[in-house]
Order: sequence, then C-alpha cells, then structure tokens
Amino acid sequence: MEHAIHPYRALADHIRLLRTDHGLSLQDLAAKSGVSRATLSRIENAEVSPTAETLGRLATAFALPLSQLFAPLERDFPPLVRHAEQSIWSDRDSGFTRRAVSPPSGRLKLELIECEIAPGQHIAYDQPAFPGHEHHLLLLTGALTLTVDGVRYELRPGDCLRYRLQGASCFETGDQPARYIIALA
Repeated sequence: MEHAIHPYRALADHIRLLRTDHGLSLQDLAAKSGVSRATLSRIENAEVSPTAETLGRLATAFALPLSQLFAPLERDFPPLVRHAEQSIWSDRDSGFTRRAVSPPSGRLKLELIECEIAPGQHIAYDQPAFPGHEHHLLLLTGALTLTVDGVRYELRPGDCLRYRLQGASCFETGDQPARYIIALA
C-alpha cells in the first residue's frame, strides 16, 4: 500500500534544510526566531503546520521573504497558473488562508498572493523578513485594519495600501472576513 505524503512534509523539510544550511541548531533557531525549540522540532517533523505568525518569525530569522519559505510548495515558473494549480496554505488557528496566485520565481521580481483572514482575528509580525520589502495590498471584501510600522490604516473594499515594511505589522479583522490581494516586489 502506498503511503500518502504528509501535507506538511515539503514545508517541514525545507525549514530543516534552511536551518542546517544556515549552520543553526534547533536551539540557535529558537533563540533567533523566538519560536520554542519544541515547536520547531514538531514543525520540522511535520507533526504540525506552523502558524502565520510563526512563519513570519522564521522568515525573519532566515532573512527571507515569506514566499521563499513556501518555495518547495511552488512549481517551477509556468507562464500560466490555473486557479486549481495555485498552492494554498492555511493557518486554522487564525483562519488565515494564503493562495499563491503567481508563485515566486528567481527570474521574476513580483508575486501576487490572495489572502483571506477569518472574522475577529489579530495576526502580528514583530518585524519583516527583510527591511524595505515593498507591498501593495488591495482589499477585495470585508474590512481590514492594518498597522504598519506603528501607523494604523482602516481599509475598506477597493482601498489599496502601498508601503515598504521596515518594522512590525499587524492585520486585524472585525465581524466579517477580509479578503485581499497583496503584490510583493
């Protein structure tokens, strides 16, 4: 009988490879990221999927854009990416879903991500994976409060917030889910 590949395995293996390529022990990565050694071990063993906030901390520790943590889940650069072929990652705890509309490629600078956050959520990132990362966020539905580098923005459908992330950020939803497209360059 053929065993199915665990859904977290590719991400787990990639995180382990990044850690070892950076010459870090689990304890070193825990200290650098603020994620407990036990949680890191469970992630690397594909026992759990990391939360959105944990992925943000790991991206920062490795000084990579968040999309590069998802790189093993993406295919090589296809010119056309059908909706059914776009990879999806979900954080059940926060009701956050991330769809790679245009998966990242080393040959392209821009990527589009479609996200949805469930009602009543608060997702905070202590710092960007790398300072100055350019974001363009277009809110499609719902309402979203986004705090970027200490400045709070109340977004409604159709609003577009453009920013270069230098410090902490926080995404908050009210009584409705928020769905948005974010372009990262």
